[in-house]
Amino acid sequence: MARFSALASDSSDDEYASYASQAVRSIDNAKKPVGEASESPNSHSDGDDANAVVVDGQEDGEDEDEDEEDEEEGESSSEMDETELVLYRPEDSDAEGRYNHRRHRSHSSTSSESDTEGQRRVDSGAVSWAQAVGVDVQKMHVMQTSLFRMPEEAATLQAVNRPTLPRFRLHPGVSRKHSRDSLGEGRLDSQERASFAHDIEPPIYRPSRKYARVEISDSAVAGCEDALVDAGLALGRSFRVGWGPSSTIAHLGQLCSPWSQVQSSANSSVVTLASAPLFSSARDETSGRLSRLLQHHLSKTPIVKDEYGVPFADPSSELCFSSFTTIYPQTDTSYEASLFRLGHALFDPFDLHFAPEITVDVRNRMYSVRRKVALSAWLEEAVTSSVNADLNQATGDPESLIFTLLTGHQIEKACEIALDRGLVKLATLISQAPGDFEFREDLREQLQIWREQRIDVHINENTRKLYATLAGSMDILEGSRASSFERCSDVDPLKGLDWKRTFGMYLWFAEPMDAPVSQVYEAYHRASQELPSRVASPLPHYLECRQGASLPFHLPRPVPSDALFALIRLHAEPACSLSQILNPLSFSPSPCDYSLPWHMYIVLSRCMRVRDLSDRSSGERRSPDYDEETERYEGHSPSADLLASCYAHQLEQLGMLQEAVFVLLHVEGSAGREKAIKDLLRRSADKLDDWMTSGILGSLKIPLTWVNEAKALYAIYKGDIFEAYQLYMASGLYQAAHDLAVAQLAPEAVIQHDFEFLTSLFERMSSQTVDGWYLKGKAYMDYAHAMIRLRDLHASLSDTDGLDTAEEQELECLARSIPKLIGILPELLPSPSDPRHMVALSEMISGLTANLDQLKPLALSQVRLTGADEATRLHHIQASALERLMRSIQVA
Repeated sequence: MARFSALASDSSDDEYASYASQAVRSIDNAKKPVGEASESPNSHSDGDDANAVVVDGQEDGEDEDEDEEDEEEGESSSEMDETELVLYRPEDSDAEGRYNHRRHRSHSSTSSESDTEGQRRVDSGAVSWAQAVGVDVQKMHVMQTSLFRMPEEAATLQAVNRPTLPRFRLHPGVSRKHSRDSLGEGRLDSQERASFAHDIEPPIYRPSRKYARVEISDSAVAGCEDALVDAGLALGRSFRVGWGPSSTIAHLGQLCSPWSQVQSSANSSVVTLASAPLFSSARDETSGRLSRLLQHHLSKTPIVKDEYGVPFADPSSELCFSSFTTIYPQTDTSYEASLFRLGHALFDPFDLHFAPEITVDVRNRMYSVRRKVALSAWLEEAVTSSVNADLNQATGDPESLIFTLLTGHQIEKACEIALDRGLVKLATLISQAPGDFEFREDLREQLQIWREQRIDVHINENTRKLYATLAGSMDILEGSRASSFERCSDVDPLKGLDWKRTFGMYLWFAEPMDAPVSQVYEAYHRASQELPSRVASPLPHYLECRQGASLPFHLPRPVPSDALFALIRLHAEPACSLSQILNPLSFSPSPCDYSLPWHMYIVLSRCMRVRDLSDRSSGERRSPDYDEETERYEGHSPSADLLASCYAHQLEQLGMLQEAVFVLLHVEGSAGREKAIKDLLRRSADKLDDWMTSGILGSLKIPLTWVNEAKALYAIYKGDIFEAYQLYMASGLYQAAHDLAVAQLAPEAVIQHDFEFLTSLFERMSSQTVDGWYLKGKAYMDYAHAMIRLRDLHASLSDTDGLDTAEEQELECLARSIPKLIGILPELLPSPSDPRHMVALSEMISGLTANLDQLKPLALSQVRLTGADEATRLHHIQASALERLMRSIQVA
C-alpha cells in the first residue's frame, strides 16, 4: 500500500520565506511506486504511522524488515535524478502548493517504470529535511495538509471514489470472431474486477437478434406492391418457397440441386406447385401395396384409449412375420414377400414339442439348428431366380451347370445332371455335401496333389471349382506354377456371384454343418470387409436389379447394406439395435420411404419384443410406461415417433387419410399423438366427406370433436362462418364458438337488428365456462334483451296511461344497467380495421340511447356516448333538456 509523507513548516513568515526560497532535493529517500509498502526507519521512531495518509482505503498488511526497506529506498533513489518541491505564498494567484517533479526514466524493465505520473506518490524526503532543519515532523505535516492541496493525492482519491465499471477488453493480438450484434446467442457486457473487494454488478443481458425487422419505409421494395411482373417482389414473403398439404411445395422457377444447371430463371410471376417424390415406384402400385399391409395390420391391432382418453393403437402379439406372409401368395417373389418370409424364418416362434425332461442346452441347440434350416430354405428360394437365369445362359459344359446348381443348393438336380452325363464319381461326392471334416480334408488333399504333381493343368476349371466348393474352401484355388505350357490358372469359386449366393456358399459349404447362423454371418461379413473385390457386399436389391441404370435419388457413400442382410445381422448380433438396420435406403432407393422400416419396427419391437431402438429411455415402476400385465417398463423413443410421422406423411401424400391416421395412432406420447392427428385432420379437412368421416370415427375410434374442429377450420377458410360455428357447438368447443360468434356473427346480427338470432348465438353457451363471457358474450345478450324490453315498455306506455309496478322496476333496472353496458361496448368491438365492428358499435350505442331516451332521458346524463352518430347525440341532448325543463315546471 502506498503512503504519503507530508511536508510541514512553521507558521511564521520568516521560516515560511526561508523555506520557500530554497529547493528541496530528496537524497535519502525516493518515491515508491503504487502498491509498494515501504516506510522510513525514522517514521517508526517518531510515530509517523499516525501521519500516513491512506489513499486506496486498504490497510497495509505487509511487514518488511528495515534492512530490506533501506535497500529498496536506496535503489529507488538511485533511479531518480531529481525531485523538486516548490511552494508559493498564499498571496499568489492560486494560493496552492505546486509540485514539480522531474524524473528521468531508467532503462530497467520493472513494473514501476510503466506507471503514470498521476500514480506516483510524494517521497519521504521531506521528513528527512524537516529533521535536518529542526522542525517537528508532525507539526509540519499538519500545516501542509491544512494549507496546501496535494494534486497527486486529490487525483488519486477522485479516481478511487469514481464508480467506474471498466469493460473487458481483448488482448490486441486476439481478434473477435463475431463482432456484430446480430450474431451470437445472447451477449453480456463483460466486466473486470478491480480487486477481490470489488463486487461486479449483474451485467445487462441483451438478447440475441439474428435478424432485424426492416420497417416498410426503409425497405428496398417499398412502393413496389403493384409490380405484377415480379410476384416475389410484390408479395414478398408470401412467395417464398414453402410447403403445403400432402408434401406440396410452392416455388418460383425450377427445383434443382446445388450442382444442377438450370435453364429457366426464377424472375417469374408463375407459381409452381410441385410434389416432393417420397416414393420410388408408381403412385397406384404404391397405394395398393401399402393398403394391403395396413389393412392386415389393422385387423391385428385393437384401438383402445389410454389413461388420458386419447385413442391408441396397441398391436397384439399375433401380428408376427408369419401373419404377414399369408397375404402374399406362394408364387409372389417380390422383395416385400421375401423380407417377411426371412423374418418368419429368423424370428417367429415355433414349437418343437420337446419333452419336459429335455435340458435347456439341448433346447437351445435344437432351436439353433431349426433356425439354420429355416434360413437355408428361405435362401434357396430367394436365389432361385438368379440360378435359373445363369442356367439359361450357361454353355453345354456339365461341370458349369452343376456348379451353378450348387450355388443355389440344388443338390438333387446337380446329382441328376452328373449321372446323366456319366460323372458317377462326381455325383457321389455331390451327394455327400456338405460332408464332415474328414470328407473335406480328403478333397483338400486331392486338390493339393493335383497342384503339386501339375495334374490340374489337364483338369477342367469348373471341375476344380466344384472340388474346392465341396471341400469348403472359399479362397482362390491356386494353380500349379510351371512353364507357360504347363501353367494352370487360378480359380475363384465366388467369382460372379451376388451377395445372397455368396452368403449361401458360406452357409452350405464353407462352415461346418452344425455351425450356428451367427458363425456363418461372421465368416461372410469378415470376408466381405477384408476382400471387397472378391466377396460381394450386401448391396440393396435395387442396385442389383438396375445394373448401372440411373436412380432418382443420390445414394450416400458407403451404400447401406440390404435389408435382408440387415435382418440376418439382427439375428446374429445380440448387441445390434433396430436403429442400425432401419435405414430407408436399405429397403428402397428413396431416402424418404419409411413404409417397410415402420412395419419392421412394429413387428420386431412392439409385437415380438425381439429388439428395440437405441434411443428408448428406460421406464420406471409406477410410471405410465409400466405395463402391469407383462411387467415391462416401456420408455419413450423419439425415433419411433419419427418413424410413424414420416410414414403418415407419405400416406397423406397418396391421399390415404384413414391409413395415415391409423399410423399416427402408434405415436407413443399422448399429447404428441393427439396433436399429430389433429394437425393431419386440419390439413386434410377438404377430404373429410361422409364416407371418410364414418371410417375415421368407426374403425379408428377418433373423437367426433377432432373431426368437427377440422371441418370448422375448413369452413372458416371457405367463408362459411355460421357452419363453422355450428360445428364448434356440436363438438362442445364452446370457447372457439364464442370467439367466432363475437368477432364474426354477432356484429352482423346487430347491424341487421336480428335480436332473436343474436340471443340464440350465446344462449346455449351461457351455462358453460367461457373466458371473457361477461365482457363479450353476455354483453351481446344484455344488449339484445335491453333492446327488446325497451321497445316493449315503450309500446306498453303508449297503449296505457302508465306502467305497472313490475314494469317500473324493470325499467329502473334497465336504466341502471344500460349506462354500464354502453361503457364496455368499445372494448367489445375494438377492431378499427373491420368496418363491421365500427358500424355495429355505432348501432348498439345509438339504439340503446334512442330507446332509453324515450323512457328515461336523464339516465345517460353522466355517460359519454363514444361511437354514437351525431343525430343520436343531438336527439339525446334535446331529450335531456326537455326532461329537465318539464321537471323544473313541475317543481314550480
